[in-house]
Amino acid sequence: MEPTVVCPKCKDEQPIKNLLTAQSNQNVIYECRRCGFLMRNIITKKG
Repeated sequence: MEPTVVCPKCKDEQPIKNLLTAQSNQNVIYECRRCGFLMRNIITKKG
């Protein structure tokens, strides 16, 4: 089963691979395909 993400704005649930974009500086961009909600610079831990 594939992990899913719930949009904080519209509460739509979609597969994680369709919503997250990794940046070279280890940050992540999240974009909801349903409502267009965008969250940038989500800090992750390398490793």
